[in-house]
Amino acid sequence: QVQLVESGGGLVQPGGSLRLSCAASGNIFSINAMGWYRQAPGKQRELVATIPRDGSTNYADAVKGRFTISRDNANVTVYLQMNSLKPEDTAVYYCNARGVRILPVISNIRDYWGQGTQVTVLS
Repeated sequence: QVQLVESGGGLVQPGGSLRLSCAASGNIFSINAMGWYRQAPGKQRELVATIPRDGSTNYADAVKGRFTISRDNANVTVYLQMNSLKPEDTAVYYCNARGVRILPVISNIRDYWGQGTQVTVLS
């Protein structure tokens, strides 16, 4: 079984910064891509940023230039540095691990989600 544990959410003033972390644990052979999604009240879950194993990055237009996604060398922890936060960034942020191969049967590939962490930017 694989678990994604998120941390780093909280309450912040507009213009402030937060750093989210997500650590994957379990019998992981490899993870194809990790990313962050968010869901605001009454809205659908949306992509924030993703980072595949090759280290390339992809961002939603709303966060480009303000958020930075990164991974550790072992490719099991993903971070989201959020700067210049705005009230519209308020949401539950979810970590996602896509294309996870688990030992011992690495032909099985699954996606996993974290439990979510609340980010609130005061208005």
